[in-house]
Amino acid sequence: MKVLIIMGSESDKPVMEESQKHLQYFGIENEMIVASAHRNPDKVRELCITAQEKGFGVIIAAAGMAAALPGVVSAYTSLPVLGVPLDGGLPGGIDALYSIVQMPAGLPVGTLAVGKAGARNAAILAARILALGNKDIAAKVEAFKQNGYRI
Repeated sequence: MKVLIIMGSESDKPVMEESQKHLQYFGIENEMIVASAHRNPDKVRELCITAQEKGFGVIIAAAGMAAALPGVVSAYTSLPVLGVPLDGGLPGGIDALYSIVQMPAGLPVGTLAVGKAGARNAAILAARILALGNKDIAAKVEAFKQNGYRI
């Protein structure tokens, strides 16, 4: 299983590279794609409806300000969606956090902290999800814990 990382803007890449770095530590193949829910809705839809058949088991979606991306992703897939709110609008990214966490019933998005801490934890949570069906990933998750949660 792989993890798809979708971010709303190229400027989000430095933050989301934290997810990528941690996924690589766990030996989880991943792909990072820029696709905005507002600017590229058809691209987002296509990525989501084909994700499972392409071997993705979890989607991490990151966006700032209105942060519609994680919710839109959840609407188009049955895979677990982990939302990372990003700073960029109101101070501390509070607008993005509220946008992602306030999903309607039936469209869950596992919402993490704002910024790099959230990007890191999204990767770790994705690893824990995938570890349920993969002994190698499970062993790396356990080693990560034993190492004081450091790579």
